Amino acid sequence: MGSIALTSLARAAGRVLVAGLSAALACAVGVGAAPGVAAADQVRADQWQLAALDARDAWKLSTGKGVVVAVVDSGVDAKHPDLVGQVLPGIDLVDPGANDSGAVDPVGHGTTVAALIAGSGKDSVGVEGIAPGAKILPIRVLDKANKYNDPDIVARAVRWGVDHGATVINLSLGGALRSEAIAEALRYAAAHDVVVVACTGNVATDPNTHQVWYPAREPGVIAVAGLGARGTEALWSGSLTGPETVLTAPAVNLTGARPGGGYWQVQGTSFATPLVAGAASLVRARYPRMSAANVINRLIGTARDLGVAGRDDRFGYGEVNPVAALRNNLGEVAANPLMAAAPAVTSSASEPAEDGTGTPRGGAAPMPAGESDVPQLETTAEDDRAGASTVAGLTAMLLILIGGSVGVLLHRRRS
Repeated sequence: MGSIALTSLARAAGRVLVAGLSAALACAVGVGAAPGVAAADQVRADQWQLAALDARDAWKLSTGKGVVVAVVDSGVDAKHPDLVGQVLPGIDLVDPGANDSGAVDPVGHGTTVAALIAGSGKDSVGVEGIAPGAKILPIRVLDKANKYNDPDIVARAVRWGVDHGATVINLSLGGALRSEAIAEALRYAAAHDVVVVACTGNVATDPNTHQVWYPAREPGVIAVAGLGARGTEALWSGSLTGPETVLTAPAVNLTGARPGGGYWQVQGTSFATPLVAGAASLVRARYPRMSAANVINRLIGTARDLGVAGRDDRFGYGEVNPVAALRNNLGEVAANPLMAAAPAVTSSASEPAEDGTGTPRGGAAPMPAGESDVPQLETTAEDDRAGASTVAGLTAMLLILIGGSVGVLLHRRRS
């Protein structure tokens, strides 16, 4: 993650295009100002994921109304035009004295995630989320450098979200090593009938990083990998995937809300994850008495199969299919099907996981944080290092990229 690759930017006929973004880079950021015309209507046209997931047909059955989604992230700009009225009072666990509500986002990552879930897209312009009727509960855990130093802050965030009415939790973050504190919080969420969705992670510059990130690896969590460009039905080349992968969703060329009222284009499993969280919200709203276990069962039982027939380690059960999840009749289950199907998780802070070559990860020098002089959406998080003193050579916590390797295109700010 030591170097930053900026995207090439082209502009023709008043429209910004991305060129030359390497999807395999863990830290690729580019910013370009859109000259001339306001582009809010173009923002709506660019949201190809809505058509890919048949969102308009899904909205005939459910908009997510009445569902609260906790976005555990960098905060949320509640004043963005597409999020006005969509954001509930939350909490800032990074700087509670300066901002008690979690409704300020110095990074942008959380704002983009929130709008992909519940953007209102008012007046037929701007970002429209998969579940525009849902409400966002912002919980800030990422600092201005896009990282967290202690996994306890994520565990606290999960518990706080559960205790304050969230029935879906979005975790577009992760790291290499398992955290028992986060695992306990996830068990707390499960015991309170909450659906938890997390990203599988993005390919980093470390060639030995092949394992799905944590907490997506925790049994019971919907681990979301990213799909490539429209119509390819191929895994995005920057997406981590593995036996814990549950579902996939579009992950590239997604237009997102930017703090301050503007827009940018993003890519990464961070931004595939809210599309699945939004789909879970649609199901929860249509079937308000349905248990989290059965919501999850619907999502995986109706997914559009990709790759080899049946579940596989690349695509999981396939691409999330909101319309089928809302319409199809599935038998009732007594427990979360991901608990039984999930492979055993053996990694821990004191026993680093191994990659496919048998090389321990986490015993080398700490991975440096990504650096950029522009807003960076692919945020970083530090792993739980409890007990890591037994690993020789560790002098600092391991920094891991969150969310999305991002190609950013900045449209002109809406008035």
